Amino acid sequence: MTRRFIYLFAALSALSLPQTQQASAQSKGPLDGPLQPSISEARQTVAAIPSPTSSESAELDSSDYPAGELGEMVRLGESLVNETSSHPLTKPFVGNSLNCTSCHLDAGRHPAAASLIGVAAAYPAFSPREKAVITLEDRILNCFLRSQNGTRPKLGSKLSVAIAAYITWLSRGTPIEMNPTAPLGPNHLEMLDTDSYTPRIANGRSLYADRCADCHAADGSGTDDGPAVWGDMSFNDGAGLSKVPKMASWLKVAMPLDECDLTAQEAFDIAAFVNSNARPKFRPSADLKQREP
Repeated sequence: MTRRFIYLFAALSALSLPQTQQASAQSKGPLDGPLQPSISEARQTVAAIPSPTSSESAELDSSDYPAGELGEMVRLGESLVNETSSHPLTKPFVGNSLNCTSCHLDAGRHPAAASLIGVAAAYPAFSPREKAVITLEDRILNCFLRSQNGTRPKLGSKLSVAIAAYITWLSRGTPIEMNPTAPLGPNHLEMLDTDSYTPRIANGRSLYADRCADCHAADGSGTDDGPAVWGDMSFNDGAGLSKVPKMASWLKVAMPLDECDLTAQEAFDIAAFVNSNARPKFRPSADLKQREP
C-alpha cells in the first residue's frame, strides 16, 4: 500500500467518525494511541492527495537520487532507459529504433505497463525461457538481443551496471522474493485470460487503423510519436510482446497512450493483427548465456 492511500485511509477514517468519537480522538495526546488527524487536517489531506489518475511514479522524485557516484550511475541508467537507441553507450548494441521506454512506459514507472518498480527484488530467479537462473543484469542484457533486436552488451559493463542501478533505485523498499519458477516482479504485467477470447485479425486491422496508426504508422514502422510495432525496426520474434497473449495484456493497460480504454477483446484483436505482420527473427547465440568466469 502506498503512502498516498495510507493518508487517504486515515483522512477518510477521521471524516467518517461520529462527532463524539471525533472529539475523543482529537483530545488524545500523542502517546494515547494511533494518531488521528483533525477534521480540518483530514480535509486538507484529502485535498492534497493527487488525482487517482496520477502515476505512482509521482512518489519517485528525482530529488531522492542517492548522493555521489551511485547517484550519478542511477541518473545514467535512467538516461539509458529513455534513450536506448540513441545514447552513445547503448546505441552500438541496438538493432532497431526502440528504447526501453517503448514498452516500460514512464521510464519504467508506469504502475501496470511492464513496470520496473520492484523488479530488482525478484532476482536472481529461474528463467524458463533461458532455462537457467539469471540475475537482474542478465535479464537487462538479454533484452538487447530480443526487444532491441541487437547484440548482448558485456556483463558488468558501465551500461549494464547503470541500468541495473536505476532499476534497483526504483525497487528500494520492496521485499526480496525468491522466484524458483519465473522472474516476476511485484508489479508484473497481469495476463488476460486467453481462454475467454478468440483473437480476430480482421477486426484488429480495422482497430489498428482507427486507434493506433496515427502514432505507429499505417505500415507499423513508427512515427515521432510512437515506436515501430512490426517490420525491421521493431522487436524480433523472440521478444515477449511478439506473443499475442502478452501483447494483448500489455495493450489493455497501456494503449492508446492518453486513453487506455481498449476492451480485452479489442486488445486481443489488435495484438493478433500486429503480430500477423513480419518482424525480425530471433537468432540465439553464444551471447545469450554469456557469463563472467
